[in-house]
Amino acid sequence: MMSKPIRKIAVIGTGAIGASWATLFLSRGLEVVATDIAPGAESRLRQFIDQAWPALESMGLGADADKGKLSFTQDMHKAIEGSDLVQENGPERIDFKLSLYETLDANLPPEVPIVSSSSGLMMSDIQVGCKRYPERCVIGHPFNPPHLIPLVEIVGGKHTSEQTIQQVTEFYRALGKRTVRLHKEVPGHVANRLASALFREIVYLVSEGVISVEDADTAVCWGPGLRWGVMGPSLLYHLGGGDGGIEHFFDQFTGPMQAWWKVLGNPVITPEIRQKMIDGVKAEADGRSLTQLATQRDTALIALLKARFHE
Repeated sequence: MMSKPIRKIAVIGTGAIGASWATLFLSRGLEVVATDIAPGAESRLRQFIDQAWPALESMGLGADADKGKLSFTQDMHKAIEGSDLVQENGPERIDFKLSLYETLDANLPPEVPIVSSSSGLMMSDIQVGCKRYPERCVIGHPFNPPHLIPLVEIVGGKHTSEQTIQQVTEFYRALGKRTVRLHKEVPGHVANRLASALFREIVYLVSEGVISVEDADTAVCWGPGLRWGVMGPSLLYHLGGGDGGIEHFFDQFTGPMQAWWKVLGNPVITPEIRQKMIDGVKAEADGRSLTQLATQRDTALIALLKARFHE
């Protein structure tokens, strides 16, 4: 199965993730055919792209970037016709995925990769729907919003070919993405598991009355979160070991760290804890709308990304 240059992308599902993917693809000069059967999907997609475009302009568009390369249809068969890659962003339901992948597999040439943005489903389960060419199916899970956050997690299923993994990895990297490859399938992949582990401890500390929601967020984003935007925890602990590096870090902190691990929380989100978290988040938001918060987030992200990409 020979791969060919990827120039035309079919984006299936144009919710928040699909719309963000479409924006990124257009900003890199690719042709995008989007499809979604939801009422008003096309107008929402075009509005999203218009709103996100200035941020991408500030970071530097691709030479052939053009919002005019977007077309939309509610007919999925028309959307995938002539596509070089399918980026699928459908609901996180295995029954939906199986039906969708059976249709895609029956109507796409064998060399066209089918990539899922699924945040937690296993590709081995999804690709069961591909009766002919399951080897071309792979997870390409982004971090929200995909048009800004570089991370993409690449996860193959039992029948995914190495060629597919390499082709999709090269495709994303050519767009400026930073990819990580999972060598085993695990629920939630990796980045969301790491984020969930931190949030679990936040929920525990808040529920125990140790700290407020706002102060927990402050502790993360103005402490370790600043460092994590530059280096990962393992490399930072290498620095934390001083002249002895990571070896000295383990010598000094293995005991204390393992002692902390033993008392980390495992909270259950009861109605009371849920409400406590909601109240805390709304107090921290302090009247700012979701749009205002997203603008604040994206403005800071763009500044950080510009600094990182010019290192």
